Amino acid sequence: MKKYLSLVASLIIASTALIAQHATAAGSSVVYHIDDAEAQGIKGLRNVRNHMDVAPETKIIVVTHANGVDIMMEGAKDKKNNIEYAPLVGALKSRGVRFEVCEITLKNRNLKKDQFILDTDFTPSGVARIGDLQFKDHFAYIKP
Repeated sequence: MKKYLSLVASLIIASTALIAQHATAAGSSVVYHIDDAEAQGIKGLRNVRNHMDVAPETKIIVVTHANGVDIMMEGAKDKKNNIEYAPLVGALKSRGVRFEVCEITLKNRNLKKDQFILDTDFTPSGVARIGDLQFKDHFAYIKP
């Protein structure tokens, strides 16, 4: 019995080490949640940029819904600083960041897909997508 328990413990330790090694080699995965462009837009995009600057191998998906989708709209600007979102989004997209807009929000706000910049991807539900990324895909969650 001691040999069996020792073997099981050794396998668990080896498996944990391999999982940790794989996670480090593959980089981490993070979902950024933006639901209010005015409060989170510039701050969130800067957070993502800073994240990519120090950990460029990180897989990042920015999921927007409610008023957060405004950062992805054609011609949209941060009202306080008069900074256009599209160039910031485009620069991050070129570094591999994915930006997703909630289709439920489009329906509720009477918006059309052609009102969004070309760097936009769409997801049926922003909240469901965030939940799936966290639970199924083991993404870390950040809300700026």
